[in-house]
Amino acid sequence: MDLIEVLREFNLRKAKAKESEPSEDEKKEEDQKLLTKYYTEWKPETAKDDQSYNVIPRFYFKVSLPGEDDVMSQKLREETRAAFLQRRSKELLENEELKILNCKKIRVKNLWILLDNYHTPPQVGDEQMIDYNDFLKVSEEAGPKCKQYFKAKVFGKIFQNDAYGRISIMQFFNYVMRKVWLNQTRIGLSLFDAAGQGHLRETDLENYITELIPTLPQLGGLEKSFHSFYVCTAVRKFFFFLDPLRTGKVKIRDILACSFLDDLLELRDEDLPKNIQESNWFSAPSALRVYGQYLNLDKDHNGMLSKEELARFGTGLLTPVFIDRVFQECLTFDGEMDYKTYLDFVLALENRRDPQALQYLFRILDIEGKGYLNVFALNFFFRAIQEQMQVQGQDPVFFADVKDEIFDMVKPKDPLKITLQDLIECGHGDTVVSILIDLNGFWSYENRGSSIPEGPDDGEI
Repeated sequence: MDLIEVLREFNLRKAKAKESEPSEDEKKEEDQKLLTKYYTEWKPETAKDDQSYNVIPRFYFKVSLPGEDDVMSQKLREETRAAFLQRRSKELLENEELKILNCKKIRVKNLWILLDNYHTPPQVGDEQMIDYNDFLKVSEEAGPKCKQYFKAKVFGKIFQNDAYGRISIMQFFNYVMRKVWLNQTRIGLSLFDAAGQGHLRETDLENYITELIPTLPQLGGLEKSFHSFYVCTAVRKFFFFLDPLRTGKVKIRDILACSFLDDLLELRDEDLPKNIQESNWFSAPSALRVYGQYLNLDKDHNGMLSKEELARFGTGLLTPVFIDRVFQECLTFDGEMDYKTYLDFVLALENRRDPQALQYLFRILDIEGKGYLNVFALNFFFRAIQEQMQVQGQDPVFFADVKDEIFDMVKPKDPLKITLQDLIECGHGDTVVSILIDLNGFWSYENRGSSIPEGPDDGEI
């Protein structure tokens, strides 16, 4: 057979194979059959009969909490968690163990003196240093509970380019103290986590702070009848800033990460300066100030605030339109505001630079609920400022000028809409809000330091 006949035979076979090849529709139909076949075979009931299912371990186990009526399971879970937390607590350095550590059977001096004995000269000013070799020597004598702090990665974190490869003894000691405090506090908070899910409900945090009050000397002068109001005042700050979506719970890790617990435990200092107490939301003077303001506003002494009573807040120059919107958006009871809602209002106005406060205020300014402020919304609120200026006998200010200034300050991504994110990122959100809701805030912006006469004396609190 010559070459031509070979090629002819090859082409014939190729043509026959092409004729017998299934069409695209036939291929899709076959794929669908295979998919149905495999899906049916790999249902969970069928999969358990397969030998590989007994070899490959499960990677996910759904944890379900016991029901409310399953009292025995709930009690068992609570006791198990308590035993676990107690065991973790025993693994931590206690205050006395920080002062006296055990080295096998020999009692050695406290951690600071132990570090001092092994310090590596020369000193940097008055600060003593220690290199890694001496660091390991201290680790050998410090006892098993300290081993977790004497690691290479801890040394590396604290190291700050010392020419001799050393770290500051003071910085390391403060690191250990901070870690011990964080772990102790985390376990303490977890004891109040009734659900065991890593978060605290409002009642859980109230119970924690209630038990904490006797350990804070700065709160020793508070009358017991005021304790419930103090606890409410303290808890609101945690929930206002750590639960902006109003889920009714805050994560324990968020509580530890913020500075609020530091401010609260600062009240352990019996000699805390007066100016620090006044700036600390959790101090007795601050709590009494906020509650005293609430009582002064409550003219009819019914324990609630009406629109007319809240309008006297501060200098009494918040616009009526803004007050109306507060009562529309916030929780009220028969058209009046309780103390808890009032605390959110105070926290928002006193912390206007914070994102959580801007979120609270933005919701009030967003009259159409569209998620942005347009020219209509700005004009809606600024008309009330203009009306107040007329009452005060001040020269009128045109809205067009104010609108341009606001958009110039915010520089929104959309030139016609100001979103909450725009307000937060621009760095002038507090100024924009003040211009729209408070005559005194608008005047302060316009005159850069000047002030207008305050409202009537009975509006001061």
